[in-house]
Amino acid sequence: MSLAIIRARAGDAALLQNLFQLYTHDFSEFWAGSARGELGAEGRFTDYPLEPYFARPGWSAWLLKAGEAPAGFALINDDAHSGLPARRSMAEFFVVRKHRGQGAGRAAAQTLIADEPGSWEVAVARANTGALAFWRKVAAACAAGPVEELDVASPDWNGPVLRFAAR
Repeated sequence: MSLAIIRARAGDAALLQNLFQLYTHDFSEFWAGSARGELGAEGRFTDYPLEPYFARPGWSAWLLKAGEAPAGFALINDDAHSGLPARRSMAEFFVVRKHRGQGAGRAAAQTLIADEPGSWEVAVARANTGALAFWRKVAAACAAGPVEELDVASPDWNGPVLRFAAR
């Protein structure tokens, strides 16, 4: 199955926040021993700051859909965790578990990157080895040349960062 990629608008913020609850739940396993990823008193994770993705030039939010059903999202910006120049960064990417492992997420990621040729970065949480394997495959498929993998340990990021020029 393929996933449709639809540009999200400010009116989609509630849907994106709902999907972020699932995303944060998945990520919370990597935050054991820290306050990050704790549920609030109402049983929800903290909302994600989506506003810049609807307002800032070069930033965008995307919905992934399986038919009419929401199946994930992507957030793209120009923040480079490496400290080096990058035209675009895959800030967040999520596919619901039902649609993982079938190639649909990889195809969606590759399409989003191909639509924005130039320098890209993808920062991956150090403990998220499954995501690192996924993004290595995506980067290799999208890169016009070699993929550089940096090990970044800074106050802003701690983990691998893949850098490449998208064709």
